[in-house]
Amino acid sequence: MSEELKYVEIYTDGGCEPNPGPGGFGVVLLSGKHRKELSGGFRLTTNNRMEIYAAIRGLEALSEPCRVTLYSDSEYLVNAMSLGWVQRWKANHWKRNKREKALNIDLWEKLMALCERHQVDFVWVKAHAGLRENERCDQLSIAVLRRVDLPIDEGYEESLIKHQGHLDI
Repeated sequence: MSEELKYVEIYTDGGCEPNPGPGGFGVVLLSGKHRKELSGGFRLTTNNRMEIYAAIRGLEALSEPCRVTLYSDSEYLVNAMSLGWVQRWKANHWKRNKREKALNIDLWEKLMALCERHQVDFVWVKAHAGLRENERCDQLSIAVLRRVDLPIDEGYEESLIKHQGHLDI
């Protein structure tokens, strides 16, 4: 007899000021009467990386396989996962098309692995439209990106070094 999976709603947001620049993410997890908030960030990253990272952190916080609705105001994240873009990029050796290499491969691989563990539906929500939990994620991400003690986003900075030969920060 199989047990029904727990249902969890995850709200995510991420951003940078400027982009690229210091970045933060916020996550709110809701399951029944339980609520958990997560946040973090990096000294140099991009908006898109923070949006993906927020989804990763939300799913990583789940201690067992769950049925998840993940809400994000990032069309990039939601479309890439819901419309199969990421699977196509991976099948094409991480190329978006014949000439363009896919970005954020390190994060997409982590997210895809988490989606194999959980049943995840990605849902786009309009940013700054008064949705309480999305607004809270935005507040969390902004609070973090303004901190001066942010760690290095190794995936982003390593990709810069590969493409530019060096990194001046």
